[in-house]
Amino acid sequence: MQDVYLWVSGPLAWAAWAIFALGSIYKIWRTLDTARKKDQVQLNYISLKYGLRSILNWSIPFNTTNMRLHPVFTGVAFFFHIAFFALLFFVSAHVIMIEEGFGIGWFTIPDVVADIIAFAVIGACVFFGVRRVVRPEVNYVTDWTDYVLLALVAAPFVTGVLAYHQLGNYMLMVVLHMLSAEVLLVAIPFTRLSHMLLAPLTRAYIGSEFGMVRHVKDW
Repeated sequence: MQDVYLWVSGPLAWAAWAIFALGSIYKIWRTLDTARKKDQVQLNYISLKYGLRSILNWSIPFNTTNMRLHPVFTGVAFFFHIAFFALLFFVSAHVIMIEEGFGIGWFTIPDVVADIIAFAVIGACVFFGVRRVVRPEVNYVTDWTDYVLLALVAAPFVTGVLAYHQLGNYMLMVVLHMLSAEVLLVAIPFTRLSHMLLAPLTRAYIGSEFGMVRHVKDW
């Protein structure tokens, strides 16, 4: 198991980050290239002023009409995204690995707080899954791949909690935690998870069109 750990935490991790970086560049380039070929006019709408204005307003919880119409979903969604990155960058185990590998480090979240947040993130994933089942308008646009992606997102948190509490084989849980995170990383540019890459572009375009053409707010 030690050899597997070294492989997953070494060459496989580097490969995952490389695929993520190159895949993200390709995804963004492909999206912009497709937009240019299909309708060059729409790119002419892009305005830094209105684009940033839209991104800023949609980044504030409950700032838009749509968010206020769905307060529970909005609250859970904002919490999930903030918690996702907070755990990614500020869990002590992650920061220690970065410090050992690159010689740089920063403050960390207390382990007990990180544990509570991880449980809450798992709960948020359950909420998203149940919502896809019980809300007709969401269920209509849902297929099996959405549940697979949701499970993929939840997997690093579930295995992380199991490893932290040493439930089951500790080393196995650590390996599964790292492996699931690497699979998630690789999946981002090539699945619907790419919204984390494309959302600013989409928001900038919509904000520019509403601001420059329609002269109205888009939030």
